[in-house]
Order: sequence, then structure tokens, then C-alpha cells
Amino acid sequence: MGMKYKDKSYTVEERVDDLIGRMTLEEKIGQMMQISFISVSTEEAEEWITRRCAGSFLHALGDDAKRLQEIAMNTRLGIPLLFGIDAVRGHALHNGATIFPTQLGMACTWNPELVKKAGRVTAKEVAADGLHWTFSPILCLGRDLRWGRINETFGEDPHLTGVLAASIIQGYQGDSLSDPDSILACAKHYIAYGEGTGGRDAYDSQISMRKVREVFLPPFRKAVEAGCATFMSSYQSIDGTPVTANKRALRGLLKEELGYDGFVVTDWNNAGSLISNQHVAGDMETAAKKTIEAGNDMIMNTNEFYEAALRLVRNGIVPEELIDDAVRRILRIKFKLGLFDGRANSATVAGAYPGSGSAAHNAVGQDGSIIGCKEHLDTALEITRQSIVLLENRNNTLPLSGTEKKIAVIGPNADDIQSHFGDWTFLSHPEPKPDEAPILPVYTILSGIREFAEERGISTVYHKGCDIMDVEDEDISGAVECAADSDVVVAVVGDCLRQNGEYKDRADLSLSGSQQKLLETLKKCGKPLIVVLVSSKPLAMPWAAENADALLAAFNPGMFGGRAVAEIIFGEVNPCGKLPISFPYHSGQLPVYYNQLPGWHGGRYMDMPGRPLYSFGYGLSYNCYEYSGLRLSQTTCTADDTVTVYVDVTNAGPYDGMETVQLYVKDVISSVVTPVRQLKGFVKTEIRSGETKTVEFTLPVSELYIIDENEKQVVEPGEFEILVGPDSRPESLLKAVLTVL
Repeated sequence: MGMKYKDKSYTVEERVDDLIGRMTLEEKIGQMMQISFISVSTEEAEEWITRRCAGSFLHALGDDAKRLQEIAMNTRLGIPLLFGIDAVRGHALHNGATIFPTQLGMACTWNPELVKKAGRVTAKEVAADGLHWTFSPILCLGRDLRWGRINETFGEDPHLTGVLAASIIQGYQGDSLSDPDSILACAKHYIAYGEGTGGRDAYDSQISMRKVREVFLPPFRKAVEAGCATFMSSYQSIDGTPVTANKRALRGLLKEELGYDGFVVTDWNNAGSLISNQHVAGDMETAAKKTIEAGNDMIMNTNEFYEAALRLVRNGIVPEELIDDAVRRILRIKFKLGLFDGRANSATVAGAYPGSGSAAHNAVGQDGSIIGCKEHLDTALEITRQSIVLLENRNNTLPLSGTEKKIAVIGPNADDIQSHFGDWTFLSHPEPKPDEAPILPVYTILSGIREFAEERGISTVYHKGCDIMDVEDEDISGAVECAADSDVVVAVVGDCLRQNGEYKDRADLSLSGSQQKLLETLKKCGKPLIVVLVSSKPLAMPWAAENADALLAAFNPGMFGGRAVAEIIFGEVNPCGKLPISFPYHSGQLPVYYNQLPGWHGGRYMDMPGRPLYSFGYGLSYNCYEYSGLRLSQTTCTADDTVTVYVDVTNAGPYDGMETVQLYVKDVISSVVTPVRQLKGFVKTEIRSGETKTVEFTLPVSELYIIDENEKQVVEPGEFEILVGPDSRPESLLKAVLTVL
């Protein structure tokens, strides 16, 4: 009898059934193992394949991945390997690839189509490197700004996060997983990972399952609907139960209730963390039992799991059916990806990764290959342009008038590539190379301004001024001297890699080092002061908000950050970014996310304003957009109806531009406390100078649901305020009332 699993004329399920029927227990559990290539020797890596039939490798690249795949294809059953990589903002661990802004920066575009294009570019470049799987997107919500991984989120809102997540997933996975330039997406970190108490990474999220369903589940539901191939279980616990061991959250809510048929991979050593960090298991057999029963399918970098799982099944403690379910999910994805039908044998790009055996330059776009090609770089430039947010522009300081003779560019982040790149690039992961020169051109704020200034006959001078963290490393008097005879000062401040990422939660969100002193001293020079924030997250900087003549936010903008900022400063691009996250006045003001619950006595801290420094959805343009004529297709409806919302938006400014029109809803009276307003839709549209455009939203009334005290999703009858405007602030929004019968 022939081997059905090798014959693509059979269905995926028939092939999976045939292959599982041929596998030993050792081979099945081997498929559940993901091995970190950089954590084992070459001999150990090969042994994991030949003796244990390992299912996946992490951070094996270039020729190393090709060699390991050849070994796997020559084992008894020839089950191909899955190769995963943290390509979270482009194939950025590869020097020579296209590097996008961070997820937080991408979210500032409020442009799902552009985010989808970023996913497509990433997929093509990762696939060209012979890899199959990115651990992206992050669907955690950035609600506590002290958390070190805020830069990896799409911001604070469930709706925006869900829409952008679905878009980038579609970009990664393409029209079909079997296409040679498609890769697997991974929705992470399931679930409520960013809600760790005190903004502490991988800590306990002290929330109820009702709150999980209400706030944190919606983006993951969008990921399921988008066909996301894999999910990653998160590090932290929920109300004391580690997610890795949380059967209700993984097997119950995700797999059974949402009907998810992909597979779940643990985060790095989650199974081992049950013993070493969370202390809910005393040995690996107990940890493995909890991990399997909860619904994890693939185990990332807990190599001891293999022998423990074997003993559990052999001793009848864990039924083999649970192993079969996990392996079935993994094999199903491998078949859909085309790994059994030739894709696993396709050659990787020669020398596509530094250290892989050939010159890294062979893979870059200058010679016509895929990685770092012009088309991909153009996409990165456009998304970077739309990611820059104009927060202040007093007296129309920007764009520059063109009469300037000299510009002073000052500040610790003005010419620092690492601050522009941020986390998860070849400079920082998986084996940091902070001194490695980028192969492709990179625009810092300084180089971008210098290039544009030279084209206009304007001279540029530069001074670092101070360090991000070291108060001893400052020369503010030198910076002032540099600025003294200039016509305008561009001060570039923010944070650095030591202040963001895993293990880097931050209690104080104010400008560190001598940066505040630098800004205040530069202001005294009497020159127009343009402040550019290059950072991983919103910082508490009320002085800059009140005193800068112009203020721009550029969240780790990537390789084209300096060019995009320069285009805006010189007026070649009209800024259109909007904040996906709110800025605080002070660290102690947290949380400041817009969709909070009512009921707080006084509504604010007595020593702080009652609102954020900058609110979710906010962002200026060189235009003024006027909103009018809010109307509904019907004002009375049932829960089964769909309502159309219309609003007229006029560009009253001198420039053509793009405006993001935002739709919020407030449930006036409900059986549980609901947020003061919630985003339910947005449209980014181009409006010419002087033009009035009617913007239309389709609002299913089913989206007005609450999660009641029994954890049921229901639409309650009553009044709902329909709110439309340019940002989430109450004074910015027009209001209409919808009654649900």
C-alpha cells in the first residue's frame, strides 16, 4: 500500500491520518519540540532530528537551516522541519532586509492596507531565506506604559489592534499557505500578557475571565477569523493560573469555543517556567502534564519536556490521544504550507544571512534579488511617512518657510541608528551585533535633514548634547554654542534599547539623563524649537508639549525614519499619523488609555489633569479638517440590524491630505459598567484642499455587545451614543443617538 501522506492527490486530513498512523510515540512527541538552534551545539541539533524527529527549529538561518532540513528529509518518515524566526517588523534579524517601524509605529498609520503590505514584504523576504514562520503579530494591548514591550503592540485599543492584526496576518499568509512566498503568522501572546500588574513583564494579570472576554479576546478572535495558522501561549498567569497551564483559556476558550484548528506554541521555556519561575510544578513531569492538558501543541525551548512526555504517556498518566491531537494540528499546518510537496527542498538564498557561508551582500536588493529590493524599500518608506505623528505646531512653525540658512540638529537620538531601529533587529537579537554596520542605507534624523537641507542650500550643524541615560556624559554648553547662530533647532530625544524590551519594565517615564535640561537650555536660545521624539513608547514630557514650537512623535521608525521626518519638516509630506496610544503627563497618572470605566470619584488624581497629555487617536496635519452632518441610516433598530453612519469632512487647509475619521460608541445604560467610549470603526481617506467628502461607516448592531456577569455576549436594549470625529477626546466628537429595541 502506498504512502498516502506523500501523495498530494489526497486531502490534507487524509494525509495527516496516514502519517500519524505510521508514527511512533517518540516521533509524535518529537514533532511537538521546537529547538533553539543557538542554544544547542551543531551535533545536538542534528541529534534532535535523527533520534527524536524534532518538529521545528528557532533561529536556524541560511545554510544552517538548509542543512538541518536535508537531514530531516532523510529520516525514516521524512517529516520536514518548520523554521521560525522573530520577523516582527520585517525580516529585521537579517542585515540587508527591509526594516519597518515597530508595530507601535505601524499602528500610527491607521492604514490596514499598508500594514498588510508590510506583512507581504516580510513574508517574501523571510521565505526567500528558506524560513516558514514569523512570531508575529503581537495582539497584546499597550495599556500600562511601564511595560517594557509597549513598542511591540499595536497600541491600547482592542478594535484597532484586531483590524491591523488581521491585515498583517493576511499579508504574511498570502492567498494560500502553499504559495512559495507565504509564511505562517503567529498571534501572540495569548492572552492578556500585557496586563501584568504594575506593567511587569510576564507577571500575574489580576483580571477575571469576563474581563478577558471583554477586552483582550476580541483581537485574537479577529486573528482566528483571519485564518492565523498559529497562536503562542503567553508567559504570565491570569489570576494566579499560568496561561501555559490554563485549560480554560487554551483548550476551552480558544480551541473549543472559537473553533481554532491551528496549533499553539508555548513562548520561550514556558513549560520549564512552571517549575523555575511560577512554582506551580515541582518537576518536569508535572509541568509537562499541565502543559499538554491545557492545550499547548508545540513546546518552545524546553528540551526536558521530551523525555517527561514519553514517561507520562507510557505510564498511562497522559492519554496518547492528547499527543495525537497536538501532532495532528502541527502536521496539518506543515501539509498546508506545502512542506511535503517540494517547498522544504527549495534552496535558501545563498548567503542570505551573515555567517551562513557566503557574502551577505548576495541577498540584498541592489543586485535584483528579493531581500531589500526597491519595491520593498518603497513600501517601508511609505509606511514610515504615515507613521509620524505631529503633536504640536504652534504658529505654523512647520513646514519650514524655506528662508532658513542654518539648522542645528541636536540630541542623543539625532544620529543613533539603534534608537531608530529599536528592538528585534540584527543589532539586538538573537545574538546582538550592536556595532555591525547596516548593509542598506539608513536615514537617521540627522542624515535625513542634512540631505534635504543641502538640496536647498541650507547648512546643517550637529551636536549630541547629552546621553540618554548617563548624566555625566553631557555637553549642553557645546550644544547651545552649536545652536546659537542657527535659524532653527531640531532636538531629537527619547529612549534607548536599554530602556525597552523584555526584562526592561520602567517605573519612571520621564525623559532620562540630561535630556530635559538640554531641551530647557535650548529653548532659552530663542530659536524655534522643533522636538522629535524617537522612542519605544509614549514618554511623560509635559514641558516639551507646552514649550516646543513643534513636536513630532516617531516611534522607532526604522531605516527610513530620518527621511520621513525630514520630508515632513520641509513640507514635502503632509503628516497624517494618529496616536494608537495615549501619552501621560506623569508616570503616576497611569493608566491613561482612553476607554476607561466611569465611576472614579473626582475623575482624576488631585495633582494631575483629568485627561492624558495626548489622547488616543490624536494627530495633527498641516490642514484643518472640519466635521459636520453626522447622521444615521436609522435611529431605531434591533440587535440583528446593520446601521450606516455618515459624516461630512471638509479639508479647510491649503494642502491635500489624509484624515483618519474615527467612530466611537458609548453604551448609555448597561447591566455591567462599560467604558466611557469605545472605538468601533475608522476610515482613512484622502481629501483634497477645499473638498468635502462624505465618509460612511457600516456598523453591525451586534458590535454593540457587552459581556455580562455570566460571561455571555449580549446586545442589551437601550440608547447608544454614536460619536464621530478626528480623535477620542469628547470635545472632538459629533454625537447622534441610536436606540436598540
